[in-house]
Amino acid sequence: MEFSHKSVLLDECIEYLAIKPDGIYLDGTLGGAGHSYEIAKRLTTGRLIGVDRDTAALEAARERLAPFLDRVTIVHSNFSELDTILNGLGIGAVDGMLFDLGVSSPQLDDAARGFSYMADAPLDMRMNREDALRAYDVVNTWPQEDLRRILYDYGEERYAPQIAASIVKKRELAPIETTLELVDVIRGVMPPQALREKQHPAKRSFQAIRIAVNDELGAVSKLMQAAFRRLNPGGRLCVITFHSLEDRIVKSEMQQAARGCTCPPEFPVCVCGKKPIARIITRKPVLSGETELNENPRARSAKLRVAEKI
Repeated sequence: MEFSHKSVLLDECIEYLAIKPDGIYLDGTLGGAGHSYEIAKRLTTGRLIGVDRDTAALEAARERLAPFLDRVTIVHSNFSELDTILNGLGIGAVDGMLFDLGVSSPQLDDAARGFSYMADAPLDMRMNREDALRAYDVVNTWPQEDLRRILYDYGEERYAPQIAASIVKKRELAPIETTLELVDVIRGVMPPQALREKQHPAKRSFQAIRIAVNDELGAVSKLMQAAFRRLNPGGRLCVITFHSLEDRIVKSEMQQAARGCTCPPEFPVCVCGKKPIARIITRKPVLSGETELNENPRARSAKLRVAEKI
């Protein structure tokens, strides 16, 4: 299907990146190249590195960025492999990084990808189709306790024990193969009041399974631990998150990077020698305005945090 995706907080990201025409920038979640297009067109002798784990996104981005391919390098990889990506390109550090951690609209809307609880499809949910682990494997092979844990931790699903037990009971009779089969299992254990809620009863469970399949939280942690090392002084890191678990990791790592001495308050002098390596630019996360929300309801949960390498 056509890979078109509305870039969230686009103007804000471009403003905070403070792009230099001769700088090197990395868009770690290339997607449909909405953010990258605006970065690339501001470069003259600079360079943009666009990274995505989804080959469909890379093909679409290459087409979208055609006018600027002389200054763009496209890489098929996971943004968590930041060190490997930059080392492979012979780049020590960059002048800005952008990561939009949301699942792109085409992935959600293409029923065949198995992300949606609204259309029937094989249980897949892989952002990179070359990865081995699918949602089918999680649902049909993971122990009940592991299912309960991810549903509760990643989906914040209060009925996680009941859903996990029901999945195991159902798969003992026959594998759960499609998205709507899984939706039926989830619905079957939800109390009437939960089914009457505005939010779809399977939303939290599908989020949890998607995060597990793609190791999304592990990737964010690995990224954040590497990011400041690979920024030039004055370089900015912009990260857009869409749920509290990711936002918590990003916020915590930025705060750690901005902290100086960690000695106990009662110490008369500093013995740890720790110096801050970054300063936080956005004390509170930047949210989408009403105009953007009217045009793109999926932006409602987006939060942008920005920090600058010292």
